[in-house]
Amino acid sequence: MEDIYIECSPGISGDMLLGAFYDLGVPKKVIEQPLVDLGLTDKYNLDFKESRSCSILGIKTKVESIDCDSIKRNWRSIKELILNGHLEDKLQQIIFKVFESLASAEGKVHGIEPEDVHFHEIGAIDSLVDIIGVCAALNYLNPKKVYCNEPMLGKGFVQTEHGKLSVPPPAVIELVRKQNIKVVSCLESINGELSTPTGIALLSNLVDYLQPPSKYSINSYGVGIGNLKFPFPNLVRVYKITSFADSFINEQINPKCEEISVQEAWIDDQTPEDISNFVEKLRIEGAYDVSYQAINMKKNRIGFSIQAILPIEKKEFFRQLWFDYSNTIGVRERTQSRWILLRRRGECSTTFGNIKVKQTLKPDGSITMKPENDEVFRLKLEYKKSTDEIRKIIKDSWKNFKAFENWK
Repeated sequence: MEDIYIECSPGISGDMLLGAFYDLGVPKKVIEQPLVDLGLTDKYNLDFKESRSCSILGIKTKVESIDCDSIKRNWRSIKELILNGHLEDKLQQIIFKVFESLASAEGKVHGIEPEDVHFHEIGAIDSLVDIIGVCAALNYLNPKKVYCNEPMLGKGFVQTEHGKLSVPPPAVIELVRKQNIKVVSCLESINGELSTPTGIALLSNLVDYLQPPSKYSINSYGVGIGNLKFPFPNLVRVYKITSFADSFINEQINPKCEEISVQEAWIDDQTPEDISNFVEKLRIEGAYDVSYQAINMKKNRIGFSIQAILPIEKKEFFRQLWFDYSNTIGVRERTQSRWILLRRRGECSTTFGNIKVKQTLKPDGSITMKPENDEVFRLKLEYKKSTDEIRKIIKDSWKNFKAFENWK
């Protein structure tokens, strides 16, 4: 299964993203089928045409409204439309999430309940087509992971049904704040709306990682062209990729290779109690492992060397923890690979009742099993036996293993 990488160049909008997916090879029928299922067929005409931006060839999406009722839909009516449509569950859920995040953002900035938000531009038929079409395209491609680089928002002013608004619009600011999306400062000389509320809402709900993978190969790509003219290409590219690390990771390969982040620092101006609390914070937040030891530092001071092994996708989050919860003024960081055996947690029945255990799959196909240390410690106190006695009784009597998870 391939991954998807969305490249905002420099920003993102729903129509550009839809054009890129079409250029990538998603059939128009796939894009329009949920619109048919929702009864919107006679409300629009959808067309994809070749276009250029600064000589770069791509696809421009054009949605012509033939919605004679000119309905200004609110979130309540759109919610009813989605929930009463005949959509598959997975697609319905993601479409619902995108619109719900938009309604929440609009409600926040206008001071009203989300259900009462009249979407104006984003409730118009062209935005309905963009959002539902993009969700349908991604559902059709069914990628393992979705990556995206950090977008620019733009500056200046944009004309809306609320009048002239500064860029970025209030709804974009609220979406970025609520979803904790990191954005890139805009080029000083460029005015214009680089990222729209629809684009940011799609990005915040469809993307797994707001950074590209460290290494990947490109299998195919599509280009979506925007309507605004800039002195640089205004486009969104969508790539089908194979990430380098993931090429090793599937459950048929044992051991498997994965990328990790290693962060470390030396600290000589915090108490042992503070260091202990910080190490525990790293573990609670999901560090794979943390080690620390006392060391001699400059001016003959005793300090601590702390090293944390972390999930690669959370390295930025943990980087911030160092500066928020420790006194360090610098953190060393590197990306490494590690080979690990597949394992899974579960429980099995023993003389002591059901206890939690962990299985490990060896390269030769054999399986080893050991009780969780917390269980051994609990039984040791309860039965007043030594650790070795507890382990032997468990090993001699365990049976009927029940897995809590797949091999990973």
